[in-house]
Amino acid sequence: MEPMPLCPLCLRPIPPNVPQSQHHLIPKLKGGKHGPTVLMHHICHKEVHSTLSEAELAREFNTPEALRGHPRLAKFAKWVAKRPPEFLSKVPGKRR
Repeated sequence: MEPMPLCPLCLRPIPPNVPQSQHHLIPKLKGGKHGPTVLMHHICHKEVHSTLSEAELAREFNTPEALRGHPRLAKFAKWVAKRPPEFLSKVPGKRR
């Protein structure tokens, strides 16, 4: 049996039946349309985009390590890591 992929933000497994999405490490609007992507829990992906602008993602936060190093995303990842992989929550609006 193939191991489950791990979310690069929260490092929890991503079961096939949970909401998930591909994150472009360089945003499509910033030239990353054909660039590398990573599979993430949908809640983690939404948190990335509610925290960082497309320009910030393209310029500074274009690796999983950089995303995990962002203070707000690190706090979110620590919080969500205690939840089951299928956990969903309303992500608050943008807090830039």
